[in-house]
Amino acid sequence: MRKIVILTGAGISAESGLGTFRAEGGLWAQHRIEDVATPEGFARDPKLVMDFYNARRAQAAAAAPNAGHEALARLEAGFSGEVVVVTQNVDDLHEKAGSEQVMHMHGALKGALCGTCDHRWPAPAVMHPGDTCPVCQAPTARPDIVWFGEMPYDMEEIFGHLSEADLFVSIGTSGNVYPAAGFVAEAKRQGAVTLEFNLEPSEVGSHFDDIRLGPATQTLPAWVDEILAS
Repeated sequence: MRKIVILTGAGISAESGLGTFRAEGGLWAQHRIEDVATPEGFARDPKLVMDFYNARRAQAAAAAPNAGHEALARLEAGFSGEVVVVTQNVDDLHEKAGSEQVMHMHGALKGALCGTCDHRWPAPAVMHPGDTCPVCQAPTARPDIVWFGEMPYDMEEIFGHLSEADLFVSIGTSGNVYPAAGFVAEAKRQGAVTLEFNLEPSEVGSHFDDIRLGPATQTLPAWVDEILAS
C-alpha cells in the first residue's frame, strides 16, 4: 500500500469540544445555516456573520487536538507511503496535532478572504464588517470559509489524490454534503479499498468495504497501530 487518502468531518473535532452542525446547544444550534453560512446571509447581515465566525475562531483557538487527530499525525509520520488528509473542518486541530499534508476543502477559520480581489491573509482574532483588504484596500474582507452554494477549494487536486489512493478512509462525516459525500464512490471506481469510521453508518455507508463504529478517539489509535504494524 502506497497511498492513504483520509476525509475528515465534524465528528473528529466534536470530541475536542467543537460542535457539529446538528449538535444541540452548540453555536450552530443558535442560528439558521442560511443566515450564517451563505453569501446571501452575509449580504443581509454581515455583522451577524462576522460575530458568528469570531466566536467559532475563538472556540477553535482554545481547542486542543484529541487522540483521533494525534493518531492521524502519527500515521503520517510513521507510514512508509503517502498520507493525505482532506478535511471538511475549518479548525486547525489536524495541524496542531502534527499532520502536515492537510487540505481544507471548506476553508479555514484562521484565514481572511477579500471578496473583491480574492487575496487571502491570516485573519485577526476579531473581524468586523467593512474590514479592508491589505492588497486592494476594498472594504470587502470576509472569513475564508466556503459557504453553502460556493465551490469547495482544491477539487481538482483532491480528485487527483482520490485517483491514486490505495485506501480511502472517511472519519466522522455525515455523507449528506456533496461533493465530499461522493469521494468514496470515486475512490472505489479507481480501485481503492474503502473504510469508514463513525458513531453510526453515514448516508453513504453502503459504499464502504468496512465500517468501524465508535468514538474516533478510541477507534483511530487502534487502527493506526494496525497499519503501522503491518
